[in-house]
Amino acid sequence: MPKKKAKTKFKQALAGSFLKYGLPIILFIALMHIITISNIGEGLSSFTNSTEGNISPQVLQYEEEVRKYAEEEGIGEYTNLILALMMQESGGRGNDPMQASESLCGSVGCIDDPELSIKHGVSYFANTLKKADEDIKLALQSYNFGAGFIDYVRNHGGEYTQELAIQFSAKMYEELAHTGEYSCIREEAVQYDACYGDIYYVDAVLGYYEDGDEELLNT
Repeated sequence: MPKKKAKTKFKQALAGSFLKYGLPIILFIALMHIITISNIGEGLSSFTNSTEGNISPQVLQYEEEVRKYAEEEGIGEYTNLILALMMQESGGRGNDPMQASESLCGSVGCIDDPELSIKHGVSYFANTLKKADEDIKLALQSYNFGAGFIDYVRNHGGEYTQELAIQFSAKMYEELAHTGEYSCIREEAVQYDACYGDIYYVDAVLGYYEDGDEELLNT
């Protein structure tokens, strides 16, 4: 057999072996590499979601300040809950991210400094939490309604319920509707004439706290 023809057959056999055995191995390795990278990406995404939940970057930028003032008030363990509260109040936007003006001076817009908003908002929540005997749902709803809701609940069973939130809102709206300052922010509240504050405020805040400490909510 001529050497040239033998070399050609050898190359053909080698190419055939590569296509039959080598190429599938290379493709398999490449596929496994892609799957591994994809799984790492999903893992990082899950980690981000579990630690940050639905809290926006605008709110998270204030985490250090919230933690600082929460610790000063002795409620450092509620930092993540307060961030969820801020998320519901403003999404971290504006100069009053805790929407604390009304509790400070009785009118909207008197706070124009985010740190002052956080300092007063955290202090107000701490006082509300203490007055509510650390009933978190009652404290949250009272942050929205005002501390008068705590007294109302005390006189109607002593424990927060959605029904009491609706009743209180309807009562206050009936008394204040003539001012023209209040209107239903949720369509679901119209049927109850419960247009004072947000009757579903607790659920809204806890929706942002869904990856939070469940044990804290049950204390």
